Amino acid sequence: MEDGLINLGLVELRDKIASGEVKSIEAVEAVFGAIDKYEPTVGAYISTFKEQAIGKAKEVDQKIASGQKIGALGGVPVAIKDNMCTTFGATTCASKILEKFHAPYNSTAVQKLLDADAVIIGKTNLDEFAMGSSTENSGLKQTVNPWDVQRVPGGSSGGSAAAIAARLCYGALGSDTGGSIRQPCSFCGVVGLKPTYGRVSRYGLVAYGSSLDQIGPITKNVADAALLMNVISGHDAADSTSVSEDKAPVVDYLGEIDEGVEGLKIAVAPQLNAGADESVRKSVEEAIETYKKNGAKVIEVEMPHLDYAIAVYYVIATAEASSNLARYDGVHYGHRTVEPKDYVEVYSKSREEAFGQEVKRRIMLGTYALSSGYYDAYYLKALKVRNLIRQDFAKVFEKCDCIMMPVSPTTAFKIGEKTADPLQMYLADIYTIAVNLAGIPGVSIPCGFDNDKLPIGLQILAPAFEEQKLVRIARMYESQTDHHKQVPPLTTNL
Repeated sequence: MEDGLINLGLVELRDKIASGEVKSIEAVEAVFGAIDKYEPTVGAYISTFKEQAIGKAKEVDQKIASGQKIGALGGVPVAIKDNMCTTFGATTCASKILEKFHAPYNSTAVQKLLDADAVIIGKTNLDEFAMGSSTENSGLKQTVNPWDVQRVPGGSSGGSAAAIAARLCYGALGSDTGGSIRQPCSFCGVVGLKPTYGRVSRYGLVAYGSSLDQIGPITKNVADAALLMNVISGHDAADSTSVSEDKAPVVDYLGEIDEGVEGLKIAVAPQLNAGADESVRKSVEEAIETYKKNGAKVIEVEMPHLDYAIAVYYVIATAEASSNLARYDGVHYGHRTVEPKDYVEVYSKSREEAFGQEVKRRIMLGTYALSSGYYDAYYLKALKVRNLIRQDFAKVFEKCDCIMMPVSPTTAFKIGEKTADPLQMYLADIYTIAVNLAGIPGVSIPCGFDNDKLPIGLQILAPAFEEQKLVRIARMYESQTDHHKQVPPLTTNL
């Protein structure tokens, strides 16, 4: 396997394929060579589509050879999180209840990849129904962190982040409900972008928290994330939450990516860094110093309602999960219990047998919050505080261009370390969930390593629909450092 080929970025590979310097089939074979070697250890994929991928790669190569126009991702191998519907393979959400479910249509984001001539390698592992922060809640398999196989890759998009880190694809899609793109990217030392709510169609994304879920790119570098954003962004008539082009037109996210940050105003909230490990806090502070040296100004701000974000999130998210997951009833589709006595048993036993413990926990919490007598006390109050959190962000963005903070208070923790204490697991998302409550975009980029040589992520937040500014800010730091070029020890002999 050629070392240079497997370590190329998505944009680089796309350009080399388009010019004829590299064939798509060569990239696909390189990826499957890496999968054969490292996937048994990493466990990033739930399913792979080798025959289909080879066929698509040959098709792209033939188009190029005959002078035909190819799409923006022509011939590039990518992966998708297995909570996005596809007409090929199963759509499992890493749950036994959907283990054999085959969707009748492609999600809009997946269809846009196909229309751009991407080669889809496979579907990646996740926490069941995207409920978790470590991918340990998968009902189908365990994924490990390529930087240390004794540690978690983060979650819920842990499979996609691990696949990028281990060089098992060139780009991937994840979904982010409360940090599920940014947190695993921080743990795995890759780039993850959560777009503004409504920027990318949710049609065909299996719902967890409908007012929070958002599909986004996971890549090796910022430019690659911008390219994927170019492909998957835009209004979709099939998604009622998709924002129209009139209100938020799609721009070329690669267009201004290399412009400087002179005069950039960065907001920092000291209260947010207080709970982070020393190594995390130090790396984030050093990253901000890099911006200051390049002309940025730092402004300290207060965001008083962010202290309530965890409580608000776990009321709203579990309430929406309770409603969304009610459809898995043992009748319409998915797992059905064998020889039930009556309809009540069809419903209760099917769900009991096939849902994992964390999914059951969140359904129970959400059902309680929505129940008579508690709706006003919990759910309605949470919605009101959510609005206050939105206002906190709006006030900061009136005087600042972006906010910078850690992605997670720690680096990747050991497998099994927090599974017995759900509250500690929930606290792993303390820096990310407010972004979903506010609906704004955020990105995680590598900004250093701790004493155990585990990656640390810097989180950058921008106002709604300003992803172009966000990737430009992220790119500036990336251009000054080489953290994103580091390769996990597992795959250094590729």
